Amino acid sequence: MIITTTPSVDGYKIMGYYGIVFGEVIAGVNMFKDIGAGVRNIVGGRSKGYENELVQARNEALSELEMRAQNMGAHAVVGVKVDYETLGGQMLMVIASGTAVTLEQTSY
Repeated sequence: MIITTTPSVDGYKIMGYYGIVFGEVIAGVNMFKDIGAGVRNIVGGRSKGYENELVQARNEALSELEMRAQNMGAHAVVGVKVDYETLGGQMLMVIASGTAVTLEQTSY
């Protein structure tokens, strides 16, 4: 399945719209990663623990978005946007949204 931030897909014509589709993930950060991030905040540098959590949550949100679009019968999701929020300072929420569409190839 094609997942893209653009409103169209080169070489394809959008034939049908299924509406907005979402993938949501709420991930907790464990105590040890939180302690490591606190130390990094004091001494500087990147927090690999948080970065890895962020990458994993984003990938899961996009996978969920794709699964929901497939269940609708879509071939692609266009106009994808990914939003990040924190909940209560300890939870990370990632939401991926886009428009589920069917495509027809126009060029080979």
